[in-house]
Amino acid sequence: MKTRLIEWTLKHYSDRFVSQWFILLYDLSVVFATFFLAHVMRINFAREGIDLLLVLNQSLLVLAVYLAAFLVTRSHRSIIRHSGFNDSMRILKATGLAGVALLLLWFVLIQYRPARFWIPPPSVIIINFLLAHLFLVWSRFIIKSAYHDFIARDRRKQSRVMIYGAGQAGMLTRNALKGDPDFRHELIAFIDDNQKKVDKVLEGIPVISAEKGLSDEFVSRNNINQIIIAIQGLEPDHKTSIVDRGMELGLKVKVVPSINQWINGQLSLNQLREVRIEELLERAPIKLNNQALYDELRGKTVMVTGAAGSIGSEIVRQILVYYPAQLILVDQAETALYELQNEIGPTHGYNGHSTSIRYVLANIKDRFRMDHVFETSRPQYVFHAAAYKHVPLMEENPYEAVMVNVFGTRVIADLSVKYRALKFVMVSTDKAVNPTNVMGASKRIAEIYTQSLSNGHTQFITTRFGNVLGSNGSVIPLFRKQIEHGGPVTITHKEITRYFMTIPEACRLVLEAGVTGNGGEILIFDMGKSVRIYDLAQKMIRLSGLVPGKDIQITEIGLRPGEKLIEELLAKDEVTLPTHHPQIMRASVRKYDKEEVQAFMDELSQLIFKGDHFALVHLMKQIVPEYCSSNSMYSCLDKA
Repeated sequence: MKTRLIEWTLKHYSDRFVSQWFILLYDLSVVFATFFLAHVMRINFAREGIDLLLVLNQSLLVLAVYLAAFLVTRSHRSIIRHSGFNDSMRILKATGLAGVALLLLWFVLIQYRPARFWIPPPSVIIINFLLAHLFLVWSRFIIKSAYHDFIARDRRKQSRVMIYGAGQAGMLTRNALKGDPDFRHELIAFIDDNQKKVDKVLEGIPVISAEKGLSDEFVSRNNINQIIIAIQGLEPDHKTSIVDRGMELGLKVKVVPSINQWINGQLSLNQLREVRIEELLERAPIKLNNQALYDELRGKTVMVTGAAGSIGSEIVRQILVYYPAQLILVDQAETALYELQNEIGPTHGYNGHSTSIRYVLANIKDRFRMDHVFETSRPQYVFHAAAYKHVPLMEENPYEAVMVNVFGTRVIADLSVKYRALKFVMVSTDKAVNPTNVMGASKRIAEIYTQSLSNGHTQFITTRFGNVLGSNGSVIPLFRKQIEHGGPVTITHKEITRYFMTIPEACRLVLEAGVTGNGGEILIFDMGKSVRIYDLAQKMIRLSGLVPGKDIQITEIGLRPGEKLIEELLAKDEVTLPTHHPQIMRASVRKYDKEEVQAFMDELSQLIFKGDHFALVHLMKQIVPEYCSSNSMYSCLDKA
C-alpha cells in the first residue's frame, strides 16, 4: 500500500514545479537559520552567550534586506531541478548584495546606540553571508541530484552501455549520456585497445580489453544493450570489425562524430548517431598527388558536365581546392543546378585565390547551345559526368540512352577537340564491361568513340568504376527508406553482388586519373571486394536496431531487365596494367580505327530517328559484340 502511494505521488506530482513564492519562503528560512548559526559560531557555540531577543530583533532587518536582494536578482524564480552555474551566480549576487547592504547600514548607523539592537555586527554579517550562500547553492544541487537519481530515474527507460575508447572523446560521451532526459544510461565499462589503460579505473568505471568487452559472456552477464564508438580517426577496417561484432552480440551500435562536427566544440547527446552503412564500406583514405593536381588545374578553366549530379557536384567541390581560374558547370536539371549555385555561389575564394563560377543550364545533346558555351568559355579541362545511369529505365528507353550517353558524349568530345581543350575525362561505369543492358552498351560505345579521338591535341581519358554509395539511384537510400517504412526490403536476387565506392573516393580517383593520364586510356579503379546485396540489406537492418526476418522482411523480386548478377571491371579479353597510383589500373583494350568508329556512329545516327528500338539495339550489339542482353526483351537479338 505504501509503495503504491509513493508511485501514485511520483506519477502525479513529479512533473509539477514548485511555486516561486515557496522557493522565496524557503530561501528566507535558510537565511534565518544561518543567521542564528552565525551568532552561535561567533561566540564559539557557548549557549549562555546567546541573547535570543537580540537575535530575533536583528533577524527582522536581515530578512528584510535579503528579501529585497532576492526580489531584485530574481534568484527564487529558477527551476531547482534544472539548477546550474547561472543559478549559482544569481544566488551569489543576491547574498553578496544583501551582505554589502547590511555592512553599509552598520557603518552608517552604528554611531546611534539604539541601532545596535537591530543591526548585527560585521563578523555576524560576513559569516551569515558565507553560510547562506553555501547552503542555498548546496541545497539546490542536492535537490536536483535527488530528483534525477531517484524520481526521474525511475521514470526513464534504462540503457546499459559500453563506450569503445577511454580517451577524451570517451569521457565527453559519458558526460553527454548523463544528461539524457529520456534514458538512464548505466555505463558498464570503457573498452580500449591501449593495453596501458586496460584494468585501470576511470571515474569509477573499469577499462577493459576489446576481447573481454565484446565477448558473449561479458555482454550477457551485464545485460548490455548498446555500444558507442568514441575513438576519433579509427581505421575503417577496425571500425567495421567492431560494428560487426557488436551486431553479432545484438547490441545497438552508435558512433561519436568527428570533432569538427561538434557544436561550439562541445559534444551533445543528439550528435551521437547510428553507424551508417557507408562508413562500413569505406577503405583507407586515398592519397593523391596533390602537387600534380595543383600544377595542372591552378589558373585553368575547367568544365564539368552533369555538374549538379551526385558525382559531378563532388568533382566540382574537389576541383575548387586546386585554384582554377574559372569553372563552367553544365547541367540540364534546373532545381539541382540552382541548389548547387546556392551552395557554392558565383565565386569561390580560397587562400587568397578566387574562382569565377558560371552555371549553365543546358542539354549536352544540343550541339548549337554547347558550341556557344565552349566558344565563350574555352575550357582547358573537361570532366564529363553527364549521363543516364538507371538500367531498367534505359532498357525501356534506348532512344534516350543513345542520344545522351552516346551522342551527348560525342557533342562534348567533338567540341573539346574543336576548341583545343587539353584533356577530356569521361566518367564511365563497370556496366560498360561485357554489357548486358542498353545503358552499359551505350556507355561502352561512348568509350569507344572518345578513344578514337585521342591522337590529336586533346587527350581523352576514360575512368571506369562501380556503384557509388549515396549517389542518385544507389540501392542504399532505397533500403534506408524501406526500413523507415517498416519494410519489406526488396532485393532482386539473393546472390547478386556489387562493387561499392564512396562518392568522395570515386571523385578523388577521377581527378587523379584525369590529370595524370596520358590520353587514349581506360583507367579502372580498385573497388576492393564485391559486396553481396543480401548481406548489405541484413547489415542495414541490424544497424537500425532491428532483426532481419523478424522486424523487417527481405523479399526477392527477381532480376530487373538488363541486370547482371555479378558486375565486372574488365571484359573477357582485357587485362590490366599498373599505373603510377596503386588504386588506378590501365585496361588493355581493343583499339578501334577512327574511320570504323565514324562509320558506325553515322549508321547509328541515321537509325535512331526511325523509332525502332529493336533495330537500334541490334546495331548496338553489332558495334559492341560482347553485348549480350540479360533478362531483357532484347535477348531475342542475341546469337544462339
